[in-house]
Amino acid sequence: MQVDVFDSGPLTGNPIAVVLDGDALTTERMQQITDWTNLSEATFLLAPTDPGADYRVRIFCPGRELPFAGHPTLGSCHAWLAAGGVPTREGLVVQECGAGLVSIRRDDDRLAFAAPPMTRSGPVESDLIATRLDQLGLDAAEVVDAAWIDNGPGWMGLLLTSADAVLALDLPSVAVSGFEIGIVGFHSPGHADDPAIEVRAFFSDASGAIREDPVTGSLNASIAQWLIGAGRIDAPYVAAQGRSLGRAGRIHVAADDADIWVGGHSVVVIDGMITI
Repeated sequence: MQVDVFDSGPLTGNPIAVVLDGDALTTERMQQITDWTNLSEATFLLAPTDPGADYRVRIFCPGRELPFAGHPTLGSCHAWLAAGGVPTREGLVVQECGAGLVSIRRDDDRLAFAAPPMTRSGPVESDLIATRLDQLGLDAAEVVDAAWIDNGPGWMGLLLTSADAVLALDLPSVAVSGFEIGIVGFHSPGHADDPAIEVRAFFSDASGAIREDPVTGSLNASIAQWLIGAGRIDAPYVAAQGRSLGRAGRIHVAADDADIWVGGHSVVVIDGMITI
C-alpha cells in the first residue's frame, strides 16, 4: 500500500510505501525496493519477535535503515489495520521496531504514537551551529535557540524568530553528509484550530545532497519534547509542515502525564502488488 500520512485533504501529506508481507525479503531487497519507490521512506511489516508487539516493522530511507521514524510508524499502522490487523489491546496498537516498542492509539479519526525518548539532547556545539547557519544562509540573530533533538534520525533543532522566517529559507545547494536539521518557528496567535508552529525538515540523501521532507513525525515528536520541556509551548497544539513543497501537512500534538502523543490523519491512496 501507499499511504498519505499527516494529510489535511487529498494528496496533501507525506506518502509512505508499506509492504505488508515482508518476512521473506532480504535486507538488500528491502533497500532496493525503498530506493526504487523514490519516497522518503518505505516500510516492511513482519511477524513480531516481542510477545508484547502486534507487528514488527523495518523502516528504510534511501541508502539506509532507520531505527524509528514517525510518519512511517503511523502509515505502517494504518496499512496494518486496513489489511485486517486486529490489535491485542482495545484501542492500542504496539509496534516493534529498531527503537523498541512504540505505542500507537486512535484519537477520533487519527492515529497517534507515543514519542520515544530522545537518544541525544542538550546544546549544540557552537562551531557546528556556525557552520550550519552559514550553509542555511542564516544570521545568528535569526536563531532563538538550538538543541540536539535526536530520537533516531539525528535531528538538530533550530528555533527561528517566526514562522515566516522558517518559510523564507531556501534549501541549501551544497552537498553535506549528516545534515539533519529541523527548523521551527511560531505563528502569530490566531484561531484555536490554526497551526501554532511551522516546521521544515532538511536532510542529506545517500549522495550528500540536501533534500526536504514533506511532513516528519519523528522530528515533530522531538520538537514537542524540546519546546514543551523548555516551557515554550503547551499541548495540545497543531503544527504545519510542507507548505514550501506545496503540501498542507498537519501534525496534532497532545500530552498526558506519561507521554507526548504525535498524531495525524492517514489514508490509503494505492493498494496493489509489487512484482520482483
